[in-house]
Amino acid sequence: MQFRNGVFISTEERYCPLYNVGEELHVDEGVLKLPAAKPTCLTLTRDLIELASEDIAYELYLQGSRKKSKFECGGCTGIIRFEFKKEKEFATIQMKLLAAAERREKLKSIARFAGLLRTIEIFQPLSDDDLLDLATLLKLEDYNWGFPILQKGDPASNLFIIIDGRVEVMDEDGVTLAEMSRGDVFGEMSLLSGDCVTTTIMAMEPCQIASLSQKNFRHVLNRFPALQVFFYKLLVSRITTINFQRAEELSSGMVGQLADIPPLELCQMINSNQKTGRLKLEVGQEKASLLFNEGELVFARFNAKEGREAFYDILAINDGRFKFTHGLTRKETNMDVLGGFMGMLMEGMKRIDDE
Repeated sequence: MQFRNGVFISTEERYCPLYNVGEELHVDEGVLKLPAAKPTCLTLTRDLIELASEDIAYELYLQGSRKKSKFECGGCTGIIRFEFKKEKEFATIQMKLLAAAERREKLKSIARFAGLLRTIEIFQPLSDDDLLDLATLLKLEDYNWGFPILQKGDPASNLFIIIDGRVEVMDEDGVTLAEMSRGDVFGEMSLLSGDCVTTTIMAMEPCQIASLSQKNFRHVLNRFPALQVFFYKLLVSRITTINFQRAEELSSGMVGQLADIPPLELCQMINSNQKTGRLKLEVGQEKASLLFNEGELVFARFNAKEGREAFYDILAINDGRFKFTHGLTRKETNMDVLGGFMGMLMEGMKRIDDE
């Protein structure tokens, strides 16, 4: 079977697990070349083989002599659309040599970038070939001093790795919460959870930062187990730090919005840190009250309900304000526990799901 050479470029994708818009697919002397560092999709390969073996020039598709000028894969969990891309025709040997030199320079640039990644601690377990593949997926950018790399409320879209320079983590009031430098990563919490960015990241000085798209991040985690372990440990570490900070805040009392920390998380936090105190919630004109003794729930009231039923209704609240005050009266500390906390929590979550 004879296959015609051709270059195709993806123009649209919907939930394709592998490929991105703008990536090129090459058919060259019967060999299919896919984007660097990407696995082979058999569905897409089948469709390209069928297209490359048809007895009609690709250009005729573009001229409208066939019923379509765009193509798409048969779909698996997602779908991509691609178009034929006419390659540049070089009339002279000099131009052909220039094009080859440009390709070599691009490969050298990728190799230099891979060498730079080798000096970053998280990439040291990877082989040289793995680093070359990773370098093709990462996008290297320079940021000037004071540039907001990420802003609170942005959708989760990229993982960022600091190659050079320093950045600061800032809250909504412009207060610096932490600093990060060479080798540190950020943006992974939002990618893993799917939530929006919770803090603003600002360049403290001229920075060079590599970014990895959400789709390529998932691909990298699946392909490189060493990086999967690193990000798992990083996630556990950051969650532990957040819980510790919240525990410190709970010790002296804490107020906030239920949209930021819902009742389920609040109650889990109080229980896991074995705190004693009073949690009050305000939802419009309605008020709720929960009492905890060393992390165990001893009282709950919401509207006309008390006890477990009130607790289950409180867990379903998703808007309003909360306030936690440390300490209970002697009488309140002698109250009986309403029940096994985790059992009540699971029952409350089940009721929410059923509704």
